[in-house]
Amino acid sequence: MRTGDGSGIKRGVTSAIIVAAGRSSRMGTGMDKLFLPVAGLPLVAHTWRRFDRAACIAEIVVVVREGMEGAFSNLAAQCGFQKSFRLVVGGRERQDSVWNGLENLASGAEIVAIQDAARPCTTEALLEATIAAARQEGAAVAAQSVSDTIKESEDGSFISRHLDRSRLWAVQTPQTFRVEMIRRALARVREKGLQVTDDTAACELIGQRVRLIRGAEPNPKVTRPEDVPYVEMLLKGEG
Repeated sequence: MRTGDGSGIKRGVTSAIIVAAGRSSRMGTGMDKLFLPVAGLPLVAHTWRRFDRAACIAEIVVVVREGMEGAFSNLAAQCGFQKSFRLVVGGRERQDSVWNGLENLASGAEIVAIQDAARPCTTEALLEATIAAARQEGAAVAAQSVSDTIKESEDGSFISRHLDRSRLWAVQTPQTFRVEMIRRALARVREKGLQVTDDTAACELIGQRVRLIRGAEPNPKVTRPEDVPYVEMLLKGEG
């Protein structure tokens, strides 16, 4: 396992945090979804491999559940990953896991791309686009405009009101930021005792605008069992 304090990382580089500390509660398989075999590899290996091969990423921090460090270390060795990485134990909520990852970035990291471990189809072009936008704007996120008609329901049984889909976007990962900015935003979240479902929500607390980056290729996340065949089809198609 390649670890370190990041002293060999030059200033101004881009790091990645892969958030892999979730509980897979919506899969209902009794198995960690990140280690489900998909297109010949555990799901998380596809995600990690993309960042390992991306020229725009200098180091990788993988945030894992406590007790899973050995499994991820073995996976890195089996897959022959070449890039410097560190394994960090996650927190109770996703925002806590991201915070732990930020606390373990190399001292020279200027930009950080935060990625869902269960989103294995992210292209290097999309990653590079979010990095470029984050350098310019401070924050950027991969996103797709919503194409379905969207309704709001207060009770989960009946429609309450119609929402204008022309103004709606589904945000994904990578969510990419200047390191000092996302640290400041998440520090505000922690200070106020709030819970946010993604990192861009923290930006609102400090008035930071987030640039939307539309990807040209599908960038799905595996959340439920029915997501697996589609993701496997995409990965096999690339292969």
